[in-house]
Amino acid sequence: MVKIWREFERFRGKKEPCLTAIITTKGCRWRKCRMCSYWLESRNLGDEAIKEQVDMIFDRIDTKILKIFTSGSFFDEDEIPGQIRKYIAERAKEIGLEKIIVESRPEFISEEKLSDFEGLELEVGIGLESANDRIREICVNKGFSFSDFLSAAEKIRGMGFRVKCYLLLKPPYLSEMEAIRDVLESIEKVSHVADVVSINLTNVQKGTIVEKLWERKLYRPPWLWSAVEVIRKARGDMEIICDPVAGGKARGPHNCGRCDREFVSALKLFSVTQDRSVLNLDCECRYLWEKYLELEEIARIPLF
Repeated sequence: MVKIWREFERFRGKKEPCLTAIITTKGCRWRKCRMCSYWLESRNLGDEAIKEQVDMIFDRIDTKILKIFTSGSFFDEDEIPGQIRKYIAERAKEIGLEKIIVESRPEFISEEKLSDFEGLELEVGIGLESANDRIREICVNKGFSFSDFLSAAEKIRGMGFRVKCYLLLKPPYLSEMEAIRDVLESIEKVSHVADVVSINLTNVQKGTIVEKLWERKLYRPPWLWSAVEVIRKARGDMEIICDPVAGGKARGPHNCGRCDREFVSALKLFSVTQDRSVLNLDCECRYLWEKYLELEEIARIPLF
């Protein structure tokens, strides 16, 4: 049930190995975001089955850093019961874990729950998607406001922990140019409360509104060029990461097909080094991307 793999994470300015785990739970309580179907992988399991997954993770961990995700919110006690959350914190302290990364919607975050992790370096990811309330509600249907995000972020930072802000590049109904502009504006608006920004590139998941638009040729996943453009133009003092899910595939962010692998590798390398020079990339499709930005603004539908 639990999915476990190893990858790399930036930690205290260095590239460090990290164990990533996704626990099967009953999943996201909201389940209404227009681009997400992760909750379809959820199962209504009892507390013991969830604890067994946690034990499997700690039996296999041999890294300083642990990412522990669900298909929803780590701090939603309907997903991860309070006693299991406390158990995770205790096990992490016992083995001397240096950093633990989780995700949650803002409404489930409280000082009481966060206090379980005192003594650890905790990083909490929140899927803000956009700092623009109108875009977040109409294009994403996220179900919370920018002020809700700020309130949760202040609680996290007030406890001495780190905030990771997820921003979505190209939700449905935005042109590529509008999407680039929105992410850049959102980075500015969260810069005083977010320790790291994760740029998530929209991919086409089954059973979503995004998939319906894509099937009707009314949506194209973002160009990898657009992710590079955002990072190049973003403020230099913000830690930014980008790991393109399904990068290079028709349902994922892609360029022309010939350069996709190089772009995905460069974005992943940038995420752990913060060296913008690795994004000095080129391909003949750059001209096509530039024309796409220009013409989609007029046509309002994907052109190629």
